Amino acid sequence: MNWLADTLTTSIGKKLLMALTGLSFCIFLSVHLAGNLTLYGGSALFNAYAEKLHALGAVLLVAEWGLLLMALVHIVTGLTLFWQNMQARPNRYHVNKSGGGRTLGSATMPYTGVLLLIFVVFHLLNFSFVDKSQTTIYDIVTQAFSNPVYVILYVLAMIVAAIHVSHGFWSAFQTIGANHPKYMPAIRALSILFALVVLFGFGLLPVYLLISA
Repeated sequence: MNWLADTLTTSIGKKLLMALTGLSFCIFLSVHLAGNLTLYGGSALFNAYAEKLHALGAVLLVAEWGLLLMALVHIVTGLTLFWQNMQARPNRYHVNKSGGGRTLGSATMPYTGVLLLIFVVFHLLNFSFVDKSQTTIYDIVTQAFSNPVYVILYVLAMIVAAIHVSHGFWSAFQTIGANHPKYMPAIRALSILFALVVLFGFGLLPVYLLISA
């Protein structure tokens, strides 16, 4: 297994870890969004979805720990690569041009990543690590989104998430070897589409719940 450890400690190995964990989270976001869309169906539908999810028991627990592990790998590896890049180029360029494929997403990846980490902790504290014995998850969600401040924070977080995945999605495919002139334009377009789905899919839900409250 030494070859695996040696590979993963190289710059290429770290980028591969970032790509695989990043794509895994894109899949998670898609599944999570599909479940959250049941909020439009009202309390009965959303609570039924939540109950079926928790009925998975050990499977759900393994999935949650797996996501936590991937999150730690993604964060630590990303910060390590960012630090190594800073060390390799301590003096910033006097002129920061957008040429060479540089986008808002690529230029802000470390910062949007940290902001998303803060939001995820905040999100878990408000939805997961709360007492559900005297209420339902639907009531918890609707009560949280009855607060305009929380809705604004949530929408801003989804803007940050969209910016992050707009670069991370296609960059992950590039890292795993899909960097081909024939495919990359389509993958870039798909990454923008996915970013918009994340933004509007997640972002419109709290606005809808606030308005319909």
